[in-house]
Amino acid sequence: MSRVQLALRVSDLEASIGFYRSLFGVEPAKRRPGYANFAVAEPPLKLVLIEGEPDQPTVLDHLGVEVETTDEVDDATARLASLGLFTAVENDTTCCYALQDKVWVQGPGAEPWEVYTVKADAPDATSIHPADQPDSGPCSCGTPADVEAGTSGACC
Repeated sequence: MSRVQLALRVSDLEASIGFYRSLFGVEPAKRRPGYANFAVAEPPLKLVLIEGEPDQPTVLDHLGVEVETTDEVDDATARLASLGLFTAVENDTTCCYALQDKVWVQGPGAEPWEVYTVKADAPDATSIHPADQPDSGPCSCGTPADVEAGTSGACC
């Protein structure tokens, strides 16, 4: 089963967890320092909350499609590339407390999209905070530093 992912950068993680717990009627599937995610069955959604700066409005961090296997990521990579879209592949990358294989593309408004699979849980976030990746450029969690130019940063 695939599901859409929505990753938000929030200023008050605890308040956001409370709100989305109420909205979707489920508990977070994963909680770590500065991070939580919800695996919502109906509608099928992976909601990711990433702690941002205090007193800032919630902003879109990135969008995604979670798939079950690396083969599905590879198929998406081939399909997107055949359509002429630049793809940035990251295999065996640790991000958002998970070991993942993924491919990135950008929408027409530069919105970052990933197609990814979670291969295993990971003990750390590695790249959910841009300050942890000084060479990754202006990305937040979403996309390699310059997906259009083909440079692969270490963002999740």
